[in-house]
Amino acid sequence: MPRQLFVTTALPYANGNFHIGHIMEYIQADIWVRFQRMQGNAVNFVGADDTHGAPIMIAAEKAGITPQQFVANIAAGRKPYLDGFHIAFDNWHSTDAPENHALAQQIYRDLKAAGLISSKVI
Repeated sequence: MPRQLFVTTALPYANGNFHIGHIMEYIQADIWVRFQRMQGNAVNFVGADDTHGAPIMIAAEKAGITPQQFVANIAAGRKPYLDGFHIAFDNWHSTDAPENHALAQQIYRDLKAAGLISSKVI
């Protein structure tokens, strides 16, 4: 019976240009994804830009642009590398996308409603 697999890589933290560490991980994941598909398994291969954090804000400020523009500039440099290595994600998104915000908030609300999140003063 075919397996249904969800595969992702570490999200590239967009505080600097795309580098060999990113492409190495993507190549390894892509090989595994292709192998799984050759075995008849259904694979959803996804990734996203990690767009939050102080290093991004600091780098954007130094560059004189918004964090969103800084991340967009970094993200624009990824496609030539992926294309050059024939790596194709099924879906690529952003942690700053409205869909991600809504999903993260819904997960939190569901966990809170189920009593799985508690607060305490420490």
